Amino acid sequence: MKGSFSVIWLSGMSGSGKSTLANYVKDVYQNKGFRVRIIDGDDVRDNDNEKLNFSRKDVEFNNLRIAKLCLELKEKDFNLILVPVISPYDDVRKKTRSLLDPYYNLIYLETSIDILKKRDTKGLYNAADSGQIDDLVGYSLINPFEKPNDADLIINTDDSSLLNFSKQSLLDFIKSVSN
Repeated sequence: MKGSFSVIWLSGMSGSGKSTLANYVKDVYQNKGFRVRIIDGDDVRDNDNEKLNFSRKDVEFNNLRIAKLCLELKEKDFNLILVPVISPYDDVRKKTRSLLDPYYNLIYLETSIDILKKRDTKGLYNAADSGQIDDLVGYSLINPFEKPNDADLIINTDDSSLLNFSKQSLLDFIKSVSN
């Protein structure tokens, strides 16, 4: 992969393991001497001058801004960009793919609602159940998560005992697209 460039766009609901897998891959590839960066959607959203929420329009704006950051990092000779973002809307994912082709690789982390609620590290599902959040992506009827039908790889992350398998599946995929 040295000298080449790939964007690994990890899509899935909150708690599906996007950041866990991104951090693992980053460590593996940095230890091999590659220039790797993680662009976390929350970090980009929080660094904006204008306050973005989770409306469809703001999610699209944030995702497209992330795609443009990926291209900027390509110009700075990074080899691998990992993007762990919920990215719930099919039309927005298609726009990011269009901006980043041929470098874009969509990885969908599929996880059941029951498992997501058990993990709930940010307390989002609990807040939705108690009425504090009425439009939680993928959990609220008014804000569905549109499962991608064009994912380059689907990893089921329901069973945490298979984390090593998930990690290896992602590493194998990255190796296959980088040759």
